[in-house]
Amino acid sequence: MTARQRIFVTGGTGYVGSRVIPALYAEGHEVVALFRSSSRSKVPSSCIPAEGNALAGDSYRHHVRGADTFLHLVGVSHPSPAKAREFMEIDLKAGLEAIRVARESNVNHFVFMSVAHPAPVMQAYIQARVECEQAIVASHLNSTILRPWYILGPGHRWPYVLLPFYKAGELFPKTRDGALRLGLLSIHEIVNGLVHVIANPSHGVRVLETQDIRRLQ
Repeated sequence: MTARQRIFVTGGTGYVGSRVIPALYAEGHEVVALFRSSSRSKVPSSCIPAEGNALAGDSYRHHVRGADTFLHLVGVSHPSPAKAREFMEIDLKAGLEAIRVARESNVNHFVFMSVAHPAPVMQAYIQARVECEQAIVASHLNSTILRPWYILGPGHRWPYVLLPFYKAGELFPKTRDGALRLGLLSIHEIVNGLVHVIANPSHGVRVLETQDIRRLQ
């Protein structure tokens, strides 16, 4: 059993958040999850619900008080190039607010779900995440940045057909770096990775690429 922490989570009702919260609870942690009033029924039962708006940090700042770790998972669902404006208005705004609140609340460890880059597609999505990464570095928070590309799991299975192409790409020097950086991770690998980095906080800024997350299993 790892040392018990109080963990504040944004995006706790989403694809990753709804799965990592029970896993953190199973490790003995106390989890406080931010939710909007319209999403109250989706909050996992294994956490303390905290109502607020991810785009307005002052609406939830008081819930962060006393937290050891701030896990930020807010993001536009089903990302696509057509949602460029939403990435800037939601992903970037929520990320910057989370960083500000974590810094002002003296949180020991900030964990941020970014995205693998560079990549040939999803430029606005990547830009929003990169700007958040830059803000994390400037904040001087002890932080872990995870950079997965695509997460496989229930409802997210179609990329399985691409696995042979990834394996082939890893064989050749010219394509190996991209194939590894933009590799596919399962939801199980992501959840295990998050549980691991939370149990082992960083000092300074730690960046984990796809292959690094895979090695944590």
